Amino acid sequence: MNSHPYDTLGPDTVLDALASVGLRGDGRLMALSSYENRVYQVHLEDGDIVVAKFYRPGRWSDAQILEEHAFAAELMAAEIPAIGPLVLDAGTLHHFGGFSFSVSPRRGGRSPELDDAEVLEWIGRFLARIHTVGASRPFVHRPGLDLEGFGTQQRDWLLQNQIIPLDVQALWQAACDKALQMIGQTALAAGQAPGSVRMIRLHGDCHPGNILWTPVDSLHGGPHFVDLDDARTGPAVQDLWMLLSGDRSQRTHQLGTLIDGYEQFREFNRSELALIEPLRTLRLIHYSAWLARRWDDPAFPINFPWFGSSDYWKGQVLMLEEQMEAMEEPPLLV
Repeated sequence: MNSHPYDTLGPDTVLDALASVGLRGDGRLMALSSYENRVYQVHLEDGDIVVAKFYRPGRWSDAQILEEHAFAAELMAAEIPAIGPLVLDAGTLHHFGGFSFSVSPRRGGRSPELDDAEVLEWIGRFLARIHTVGASRPFVHRPGLDLEGFGTQQRDWLLQNQIIPLDVQALWQAACDKALQMIGQTALAAGQAPGSVRMIRLHGDCHPGNILWTPVDSLHGGPHFVDLDDARTGPAVQDLWMLLSGDRSQRTHQLGTLIDGYEQFREFNRSELALIEPLRTLRLIHYSAWLARRWDDPAFPINFPWFGSSDYWKGQVLMLEEQMEAMEEPPLLV
């Protein structure tokens, strides 16, 4: 049976890692939902509760992780409700047992009610403030969100490693090639001048699961932005489009409400609306490659048993065709 680095990350290793930075757990651990990394809620002997995050080996360099931490610190310094790591032993990134890890304060909450206009507007205001900080300086070590990294490289890796069943490979490749060609005409094309689209530091993966909502009458009421693990450079609209759902009319209304809140703090460049469907298409391609790249992690076959079959890839062909139709439609207007 093949081994994986996370096989050695048992409860004793987690507690010993925390003890190495002066935090003593009382033995109570709970694994939190995370496939990319391993994340645990840990009760400490002093009664506090923290969240320990063990980064997937080989994914990010120390410099890239520290750049994420620095971004989180900037956001918190600007009184934006982002959850960043604690400074322990004069640092935020630590190493133990072959793992890099960080420790953050625990914040409870639930997914935001995105059909509530007040909630959407509130989130829009904070996204604008995140982007104001993000636009103040560039990332040096973390990658950008573009056609090459999220699309072309992922397609090539899938084909070179013969991930796609032969009976559907040609169909998928043809659809993927055509979709990438269409994206190549946008500001997401690697090496293409972005024109009026400004690339800034982003949360990068701002879906509803990465926003914790607490009652407005509580001490930390409202939205809290968590998991900056995918922070990268890209267009501002990347942090908005994953909050949209429903038919075109519903998405238009949601987007308008988000931007109403956003523009209370920062102007939104409406030319970026044309990037929503190209970004959605890149995420679709990247997601398949992500699952395939992680298949040696035992957590993935268990949690994604439907991945990899001919039926899965035929479904991907249909979704790519739908995305090409969506990219040909006029962008949402608000």
